[in-house]
Amino acid sequence: MRRVSIIMGIYNCAATLSEALDSILAQSFSDWELILCDDCSTDSSLEIAQSYKKKFPQKIMVIRNAKNSKLAYTLNHCLRYATGEYIARMDGDDISLPQRLQKQVDFLDANPDYAVVSTAMIVFDEKGNKAVRRKIECPDKYSLAANPCFDHATIMMRKTAFEKLGGYIVSRRTERGQDYDLWFRFFATGYKGYNMQEPLYKVRENTSTFSRRTLTSRLYIALTMLIGYRLLRYPLKYYVYILKQIVAGLTPVSVLKFYRKHQDKKSLCVD
Repeated sequence: MRRVSIIMGIYNCAATLSEALDSILAQSFSDWELILCDDCSTDSSLEIAQSYKKKFPQKIMVIRNAKNSKLAYTLNHCLRYATGEYIARMDGDDISLPQRLQKQVDFLDANPDYAVVSTAMIVFDEKGNKAVRRKIECPDKYSLAANPCFDHATIMMRKTAFEKLGGYIVSRRTERGQDYDLWFRFFATGYKGYNMQEPLYKVRENTSTFSRRTLTSRLYIALTMLIGYRLLRYPLKYYVYILKQIVAGLTPVSVLKFYRKHQDKKSLCVD
């Protein structure tokens, strides 16, 4: 049994997977296991994962879905094999900085009243530009109104909390935004979370990141927001954010990219 189980769904990320896995192997904290679940990749992602498992059989497990099942199902598949006290997320095209796991473990050890901790992110685009994105340090249930208040790929959560929440909901609605659904249920259960302001995670963001956010996916996210608002008994004044989600789905990708670039200019200097 390891203290930390890292769960990673992989799908057609062969170009970046080795760098992601190397960043886990370079962690200063060593009491971890990594569970990789391949969601029926059509590139060499599975073969790369298996090559790392062969090199580090005591640390890395590789499993595969019987069919392409999307991220919520894939992460639940990983959770079934996780033995750690804490569950950390990681994506196959991102990088964890060397102190990430140690600092998150230290936080959860020192703060038993918190169920999850995430970190700020250093964001790169296809041109190599970078910015730091931070979420509000101590979010409450109303922090969810417009967007998820934790960066999903950076989280470390107590396994007991994941178990109480029943993991991720698997449905057409949660093929995207599965984390948003999770956070509504997280706060409804009475859990607390914290966002470390230090960037300990690097995330790649390119044109495809925006193109995946289709009108259909935005409508499903809007439905998740509606369900979540009712679950948390939000006042009617918050419902305008649901409309904004739909409007975003009708907005050209070029406009969304311009808006994001403008927002990131506020934090172009990485700490």
